[in-house]
Amino acid sequence: MTALVHRPTERAAIRAAARSARPLPPVECLLDALVIARRTGDREGMTLAAHRAAAPEVGT
Repeated sequence: MTALVHRPTERAAIRAAARSARPLPPVECLLDALVIARRTGDREGMTLAAHRAAAPEVGT
């Protein structure tokens, strides 16, 4: 088993992203993305779009 090796800038990038405001798209766009993901069978896309549409404050 191999150990996970973090890049030196990885943590700095994560911290910077966590500090910056990221405006969300309108809920209608998120629901459209959810419908498209469902039609194409994209399970990860369905999960992301559903969570962002249901709880837009999460991840901001």
